[in-house]
Amino acid sequence: MVGGEALKTYTLVDVAAHNREGDLWIVIDSNVYDISRFVNFHPGGKSVLYDQEVVGKDVTEVFFSLHRGSLLQKPQYQRLIIGKIHDQRARFIQPPVGSLSQIPYAEPTWLTPEYTSLHFKESHKRLQKAMRTFVDKYVIRDAHMHEEDGKPPSQSLIDKTAELNILAMRLGPGPHLKGRTLMNGIVQPEEFDYFHELIITQELARHASRGYADGFSGGMVIGLPPLLNFGSQSLKAKVVPEVLGGKKYISLAISEAFAGSDIVGGLRTAAKRTEDGKFFIVNGTKKWITNGTFCDYFTVACKTGEVGTAGGGITVLLIPRGEGVETKLIKTSYSSTAGTAYVTFDNVRVPVENILGKEHHGLFVVLSNFNHERWIMTAASVRSQRNVLEEVLKWTHQRKAFGKSLLEQPVIRSRIAAIIARVESAQAWLENLTLQMCNMNYKQQAEHLAGPIGILKMYATRTAQETAADATQIFGGRAITMTGLGSAIEHYHRVIGFDALLGGAEDVLGDLGVRQAAKKIPKNARL
Repeated sequence: MVGGEALKTYTLVDVAAHNREGDLWIVIDSNVYDISRFVNFHPGGKSVLYDQEVVGKDVTEVFFSLHRGSLLQKPQYQRLIIGKIHDQRARFIQPPVGSLSQIPYAEPTWLTPEYTSLHFKESHKRLQKAMRTFVDKYVIRDAHMHEEDGKPPSQSLIDKTAELNILAMRLGPGPHLKGRTLMNGIVQPEEFDYFHELIITQELARHASRGYADGFSGGMVIGLPPLLNFGSQSLKAKVVPEVLGGKKYISLAISEAFAGSDIVGGLRTAAKRTEDGKFFIVNGTKKWITNGTFCDYFTVACKTGEVGTAGGGITVLLIPRGEGVETKLIKTSYSSTAGTAYVTFDNVRVPVENILGKEHHGLFVVLSNFNHERWIMTAASVRSQRNVLEEVLKWTHQRKAFGKSLLEQPVIRSRIAAIIARVESAQAWLENLTLQMCNMNYKQQAEHLAGPIGILKMYATRTAQETAADATQIFGGRAITMTGLGSAIEHYHRVIGFDALLGGAEDVLGDLGVRQAAKKIPKNARL
C-alpha cells in the first residue's frame, strides 16, 4: 500500500506499453514506477534512461548495479509507485528493524546461531536486541542527516537516549548506574558489566558515520569519568544529573597545540590561585576538543606546578562555559557534527571547589581515563571494520565483471579473506581483554591491561587502514565517490585516520605496550 491505498496490479506486458516520452513506466523489484515526469530530473540525465533502453521494462538488475536499495525508501521515490506486478514477489526485501544480518561475518560470532560463547548471557542478548532496534529506528537516520549537515545530534534523540539511560550505560559499570532503570529494565544495574558496555558501543558504531559517532556524546564518554571518580559530592550532585539527563554537555580538554602525547612536558594552559585562595585564574588554549563547540563543561588539565614534581605539576579543573571561555570550530576530515574545537581560556575564574582530584596531582586523573577510552575506541573501530566487510561481501556478490561476479575472482577472494582475518582476530582479542576487565579492579587493570589495550588499539586501527585500502580496490571508482554504492567505503577510507590518532597514536601505544612488557621480563632471563 502507498498513501493508505491498495496498489493496482499490472503485468509486464502492461508496463511495456508505457515506453514513450510523457508516458514512461518501469519495474523495480516488483513495484511499478511512473517516471514520466521524473525522467527530466534524473541525476544522470534523461538520455541515460533512453540510451539504456530501460523504459517499459523490468530494470531491477540494472538499478541495483548502480544504486543502493535504501534510495528507494526516500519519499520522493515512494510517491512514484503506482502498482505492483501480478504474481511477482520482491526479491530485495529490506531487513526488519532490529534484525541480525544474514551476511557471513557481518555479525560477531556470539550473535551467530551456529556458535556458542561463554561470555555473553541472556541479559547481554536482550540488551543487544534492544540496542539494535533503537539504533535502526532512531539513530541511523539522525546520524546520516547530521553527518551531512554538520549540526549536532538532534536533542530529541539525546533526550530519548537519556530516558533509557543509554548515556549512563556508555560509561560502563559503576555506582553511577545504581537505582537507574536500564533500557526499560532489560538489564539490572548490579549485573551490568563491560560486555554490556561493549554491546552498546558496537551497536552504536553500526551507523557508520564517524563524525557523528564522536558528536553523539563522545565528549561525555571521556569527559565525565574524571568528575565521577575525582569530583566532590556537591560538584557531582549538580553536574552529573544534567549531563546524564542529556540537558548539558561535557568535553575532555587535555590536548593542545603544544601537548599531544607529551602531556607533562608540553602543557601550556596554566592555572594560578588568586590571593585569597578561593579561585584559579586559567589562561591558555586547547585544541582538537571533541564536542567543544557545543558543550557546557570542560574537564581541563592545567599546569599549576613545576614539571617533574609529584603528579606532574598538573591540576584538573571542571570549567563551565562562561566569561573568558571561547570556542572555535576546527574543520577536519570528518563532519562538523563532532564539534571539534579550538578552545581559549582568557582569565577564566574557576572556584577551587572545581578541582578534580588533588591540586598538582592531576596526572593520575588524566591517566586514569586512558585505558577505558582506548578500549571504547577499539570496540567501535572493530565494529566499523566489520561494517566494511559486510559492504564488501554484498558488493562482490552482486557486481558482475568479465562475465562473473567479483566474488568468483580469486584475487578478490584473497583480499576478502584478509579482511575477515583482521576483523575476527581483533574481535576475539577485544573480547578476551573485556573478560579480564570484568575480573579485575581498577588498580589491577592499570597494572596489567594498559599495555595490552594499547597494543590492541594499535593493531585494530592499523589493520583498519589495510581494510580501507582493500575495500577501495574492490569497489573501484565507486570507493572515491561520496554518494551511491561506494559511499560507505569512501567515508571509511577518508576518516580512518581519526581512529589511528585519537586516544594515542599507534606508535605511541605500541611503544607503551612493549615498555610495560619489558618491565616484567625476569632479570635472569636468558636464551
